[in-house]
Amino acid sequence: MTIVRAALKNIWTRDSSILFGGFLLTIFLIVYIWWPLAEEYLGYVDWNGAWWRYMDWLLLGIFAFMSVTIIARANIKTDLLIIFVGICGGLAIESWGTQTNLWHYYTNERPPLWIIPAWPIASLSIDRITRVLNLLITKGLKYTNGVKKISNVVNFKTLYWITSASFLSLMLVFVFPTIDKSLTWFALILCILLILTPTDHRFAFITFIAGSGLGYYLEVWGTTRECWTYYTHQTPPLFAVLAHGMAAVAFWRAGLMLKMFWGRFGFSKPQQFSVK
Repeated sequence: MTIVRAALKNIWTRDSSILFGGFLLTIFLIVYIWWPLAEEYLGYVDWNGAWWRYMDWLLLGIFAFMSVTIIARANIKTDLLIIFVGICGGLAIESWGTQTNLWHYYTNERPPLWIIPAWPIASLSIDRITRVLNLLITKGLKYTNGVKKISNVVNFKTLYWITSASFLSLMLVFVFPTIDKSLTWFALILCILLILTPTDHRFAFITFIAGSGLGYYLEVWGTTRECWTYYTHQTPPLFAVLAHGMAAVAFWRAGLMLKMFWGRFGFSKPQQFSVK
């Protein structure tokens, strides 16, 4: 019990309760406002029989994982910025994809507003995953006589450029059918600018991996349940999985820019993650 309390004390902050309460409130509002959708899903469950066979355990697992990660070391001052960027970025991405018919939702909304809150929630979760990965990499590369430069052990700059070039190639192939759309051109130009102007190769690469990792499970759930469908009908397409990684990098960079310009309003200055 003492170990559990110590662990909770390390991850649970004063702001964790606020953030978790807001998370549950968001879920409640989504279910309440779009109750017909929830009612349709619950209608498939045989509550008088083996109801557990009808439960979406993948969705529940994702929900549980995100619940744990978003409350870990919560800081409302910085998390509000992540939420804001996630909402704006998610709305932009969903608008681009649904308006150009790269993907569509089963409700035929372009985009559905009920999917937008998923973006800031995922952004918070990715932020926690990235911080843990960054910490593990730092500790894993320490030596007994001090800290050795990571660049001497792992060339994150090379990994960054290989990953970015691969993603951009996949993106060009995937979005080519909509190359005549202005929104697609804007998305391409934005991704190219982000790739060519990295501020921290290591942290950008870790963020990309964290976003892609979480994105895989989100995409598997969404496409196999036909909540959303891509024009390729893949479940899911590789590009869609990696796009979550690029979106995570874009949101992180946007957050740094907002901190830089709006620091006077209470946001902390951007911090670069580095190991000497």
